[in-house]
Amino acid sequence: MNAGGVVLVVLAVVALLVFGMAIERFWFYRMTWRPARRQLINRWARRDDHQSWSARTLRNVWTDDLVVRLRRPLPWLKLLVALCPLFGLLGTVTGMIGVFESLSLSDTHQARAMADGVARATLPTLTGMAIAVVGLLFISRLEHIIRREDQRLHDRMARALEENDA
Repeated sequence: MNAGGVVLVVLAVVALLVFGMAIERFWFYRMTWRPARRQLINRWARRDDHQSWSARTLRNVWTDDLVVRLRRPLPWLKLLVALCPLFGLLGTVTGMIGVFESLSLSDTHQARAMADGVARATLPTLTGMAIAVVGLLFISRLEHIIRREDQRLHDRMARALEENDA
């Protein structure tokens, strides 16, 4: 943290938020989503009317409401992941300004001191990019789970009707 400055602290907070949201989503998926999906399928199967336009509309509203609960933090995750490289770049720019300022104040222009300062200045960019890459992997996985679960929900609701009719 000493090498990257305040921007690394901000990136650490953003990383905690991103990974905290990731853990919360997987927890939600395991503990809340599955029972809610099962309850929705049972509620749909207990209905008498399944064929009318209003019944199909009601089914779509119910499934959309449930899928929205799974998708809810996705825009915030995308925002935080998009901010990570920008914060990293901000840290690099402020670090380079510090390097050039220290070089202008010193009488000796040592290449080694400048190289050390540049290395320290690029650390926030590296950190921001690493957090963004991991965050993008998580977002991609979450979007895949959302698509799969949406399809699975519709399939299971149709299967529940077939089992009731048999």
